[in-house]
Amino acid sequence: MKTRNQSKTKEILANLLKARFPYLYIQTWEEDRVLSLIRSVAHDVALIKTTREVLTWRVTTGVVDGNGQAKSDTKAPLKALEFIEKYDRPCIVVLQDFHVYFGGQGKLADFQVIRKLRDMLNSIKRSVHPINVIFTSPFLLLPEDLQKDITIVDFELPTFEEIMKVLDEMIYVNEQSGRIQISLTDEEKERLAKAALGLTLSEAENAFARAMVEDGNLAIDDLEVILEEKEQIIKKSGILEFITSEVRMEDVGGLENLKRWLSKRNKSWLDSARKYGLPAPKGVLITGVPGCGKSLISKSISSMWQLPLLRLDMGSIFSGIVGSSEENMRKAIKTAEAISPSILWIDEIEKGFSGITSAGDSGTSSRIFGQFLTWMQEKTSPVFVIATANNISSLPPELMRKGRFDEIFFADLPTLRERKEILKVHMKKRLINPDVIGTFELNDEVLESLAIKCEGFVGAEIEQLVIDALFEAFADDRSIILKDFERAIENTVPLSVTQAEHIRAIRDWANVRAVAATPKEDRENYIGVPVLAATDGGDKAPEHTQDDVRFNRGGRTIDF
Repeated sequence: MKTRNQSKTKEILANLLKARFPYLYIQTWEEDRVLSLIRSVAHDVALIKTTREVLTWRVTTGVVDGNGQAKSDTKAPLKALEFIEKYDRPCIVVLQDFHVYFGGQGKLADFQVIRKLRDMLNSIKRSVHPINVIFTSPFLLLPEDLQKDITIVDFELPTFEEIMKVLDEMIYVNEQSGRIQISLTDEEKERLAKAALGLTLSEAENAFARAMVEDGNLAIDDLEVILEEKEQIIKKSGILEFITSEVRMEDVGGLENLKRWLSKRNKSWLDSARKYGLPAPKGVLITGVPGCGKSLISKSISSMWQLPLLRLDMGSIFSGIVGSSEENMRKAIKTAEAISPSILWIDEIEKGFSGITSAGDSGTSSRIFGQFLTWMQEKTSPVFVIATANNISSLPPELMRKGRFDEIFFADLPTLRERKEILKVHMKKRLINPDVIGTFELNDEVLESLAIKCEGFVGAEIEQLVIDALFEAFADDRSIILKDFERAIENTVPLSVTQAEHIRAIRDWANVRAVAATPKEDRENYIGVPVLAATDGGDKAPEHTQDDVRFNRGGRTIDF
């Protein structure tokens, strides 16, 4: 996550106070933390020449001075503002949740309060004693009447150093008590703290405490507890979907080139990567034949990297209310950054960004696309974007320019070796019960025979043929036999037949613009797959043989 060093934030706040900016606005959920920062600035002679008393106001207490004494008859907002206007000592007044008088969410603004704030401007600026008013609220809500008079101060979520300090303190206390066992190396402790980025200090402390009490041991396995806390943030956002994926990289057959590329970038958001001067990877775009494992490998990255996986549905971004679509995109980006390091998955990205030149939506799509491009180009937060696309030709060329994604991979029809691997994964996954297995033996000879017969099948079709074969055995209430798999293959018309022209177009595009997800050694001596158009009539496509028309496999030959 992009975080500003706390000392830098203090310096900016001190400069605004010294310049006597009358009204500042800090959006945060962490009242105690922001009050601590304000007090540290107000009493630091090195930062601010004229130290100030810090007063606070809440509707439940009224104005409370630096000694904790509540001032009578100041609970009403107008009375509080009158008190501030007449105060005769240098001070900073923190108005907590004052935004409720600014309107919004269908409520009318309190125009007397807003008028009073405008009336006070000159008297605060010209006061003999410096006075600053700071609004703090979980929400950013400014009435138009005050937008020119209020300065917004960014207050970021806790930095890695702040979270690490909390974790160290909790570890020290519990080690002293002897009730909790700590099983963490320095790197694992760093990973726990990095995983908690995006949480408030209170949320991080709660997550660490929960991890400790669940089994009396704090270990790297407790990353799951941290991710569960982050899941709450996602659920509340309403834009992103938190994907709990149990798919491992081992469950994905083939695509070894892409797997190696991803493996080399594991842990690249940790401090250990800084020694090499490495930035966090931006993301990867995966295109290719439908059903070749693009979505599956997207889900498996989460388990490999042990990072939260967020799914962005472009349909949820576009809303019927004018201006809300742009706000939804900003909210999605902000949420992804808030819980970084994280993985943002955009499935079938072409459905959201195709036809952006159309004027049918008054330019909404173009503006959202521009937001996304700018963020992808300039983001420094460790949010890894993985986008998948079936129809790559409909994507704007700006999206595929270097600097947006680190690499573009092409997932082609699986080779013989990959088909064997996919068959093995799905057979081992489902052939568990001894009664179902019977005398069937899963060996290399069987895999080779079936892989040859299902040439031209995509990964999804191979999975389905295994399921179809099991249905054959289930219907007859018997054990599985080789013939069941062979019959399922014979009854399947693959995409390489029904979508021949589409596949050829994808390959033509990928041949010069993308890197093959399949490594070179798997593609050697592999000519291609038979491709025929489907018949004009009838339910069955024509049979095809190894002598039919073939086309070359796409993708640049770069291996990782």
